[in-house]
Amino acid sequence: MRFTCEKYLLSLAVSTAGRAAASKSPVSALEGLLLEAGETGVRITGFDLKKGIYTSFAADVAEPGSVVISARLFGEIVRKLPDGIVSVDSDTYNTVHITCGNADYKVAGTPSEDYPELPAMDHGSSIVLSQETLSGMISQTGFAISTNESRPVYTGALLEVEGGVLTMVAVDGYRLALRREQVDSCDVEAVRFIVPGSALSDVEKICMNGEEKVTVTVGSKHVCFSVGDTVLISRRLEGDFLNYRKTVPFEFPVQLKANKSDLMRCAERVSLIIDDRTKNPLRCTFGDGRLTVECSTPVGRAEDSCEMEGNGGDMVIGFNNSYLTDALKAAPEENLIVNLISSSSPCVLTPEDGSEKFLYMILPVRLRAE
Repeated sequence: MRFTCEKYLLSLAVSTAGRAAASKSPVSALEGLLLEAGETGVRITGFDLKKGIYTSFAADVAEPGSVVISARLFGEIVRKLPDGIVSVDSDTYNTVHITCGNADYKVAGTPSEDYPELPAMDHGSSIVLSQETLSGMISQTGFAISTNESRPVYTGALLEVEGGVLTMVAVDGYRLALRREQVDSCDVEAVRFIVPGSALSDVEKICMNGEEKVTVTVGSKHVCFSVGDTVLISRRLEGDFLNYRKTVPFEFPVQLKANKSDLMRCAERVSLIIDDRTKNPLRCTFGDGRLTVECSTPVGRAEDSCEMEGNGGDMVIGFNNSYLTDALKAAPEENLIVNLISSSSPCVLTPEDGSEKFLYMILPVRLRAE
């Protein structure tokens, strides 16, 4: 194998495919990247048996071939190379020779035959939408994906398409995040599947707001995200996801209008006295036209307030400061409706215009009696 290419193209491909390479694995080949040089260019693949990413780029291929090289080492080498044209070749012993400018490396590789094949996608439904739309939905719901492996189904997000509208839902037992957007096209009336959070995080990084659309292909066991010359294949998570339609309240005796930035700054200022050891909740009092936020910890006491439209009847609710600020940061619009039922019921944030574009639900925290 022998090819030359621009360092920028190689570096981008290595960093993209490297996200799917295993950091540690009993199968040593999975800790590497598969380099395949063909007549039309070079393809680089990373695969950890749960998800795989491959991406192609233009290169001057003098000799087709393939080899597997350590993802960590190859990534470091390419990142440190000077700008310019990079030459990569491998011999019959799978030794990989990398040169660029005055930099020269010889690294041991392994045969490409040792690399496992990516799962084949069976015929499934197809969804098309813009990179900006998909990456925005992931960033605005991903914070609520659970990291608790005891309930694997919640370590992913539910994606549901119905009537040309994509709904993405994430829940971790303490909060729920929901986003809805119209898709460009979908070849089925309805489809529902769960994608691991780690795969969605990689999809978000792959979506660089380019002009190419994202095509999501849903198979029986896997889901595939295609963006230009880059493809991510992930296994689907199986299990019963929370029925969010029945979980989220829909009738609220108290509805207050608020500015997202004002609420967030107020909560962040009071949160300065909260540390990882105490984790004391924010004490929020919803009064007539004003929200007062207080917190007392061994460090000290803080209080701040901001204006809101409406009267909360001095309802007092405790919130985990991170859960509240995460939801506020993620909300894609400045003007919100804060929906309340009681001091022991969830708080639900929705758009002021009454649309169903997003919804964030935060469970309350028990407050100590004063």
